[in-house]
Amino acid sequence: MPSPTPAPLTVGFDLDMTLVDSRPGIAATFRALTAETGVHVDAELAVSRLGPPLRTELAHWFPPERMDAAVTAYRRLYPTYAITPTLPMPGAREALDAVRAHGGRVLVVTAKHGRLARLHLDHLGLTADEVAGDLFAEEKAVALKEHGATHYVGDHTADMTAARTAGVPGIAVATGPCPADDLRAAGAELVLDDLTGFPAAIGRWIRLA
Repeated sequence: MPSPTPAPLTVGFDLDMTLVDSRPGIAATFRALTAETGVHVDAELAVSRLGPPLRTELAHWFPPERMDAAVTAYRRLYPTYAITPTLPMPGAREALDAVRAHGGRVLVVTAKHGRLARLHLDHLGLTADEVAGDLFAEEKAVALKEHGATHYVGDHTADMTAARTAGVPGIAVATGPCPADDLRAAGAELVLDDLTGFPAAIGRWIRLA
């Protein structure tokens, strides 16, 4: 019986603290939200725990009856305050280039609103073949499966949950709020210090496939 043809390489990446360091811009947006709404948000505390959806963070500061308005205001303010200060994470460009050098496709799957995620990618010149937003943990697995992802790269334990649920290897980068040991415990098959180690890692992975 012939061996099954391997799936085409399609690598999914998380956005915040995986591909981009959005902490300065997100902090600035939270400070602008405080100024507009009069509700104090500790911006530095908020950016120290990036990963979960916006509503999860806003629930620490806003009562339920103000949540929808807070989300709308934050997303309106975001392009003004958050895009320009955001920088690519070390190795981000090279990681995307490595996927394409192996004939693969790049998929960004993030908890951030898709429109805002694309603003970051466009501003930094980071090209993705597909962007799926407003997804977290197991929800990300739906997009990973839909787009035929073969790997998922992220900085959060919830990203490793997404990879495991989708049935693909989870590659973790210890650049976000989750320590390396927690990422391994969440199911990461590989933990890198940052994306600078990704090109060599994906090359080894492909050679062993």
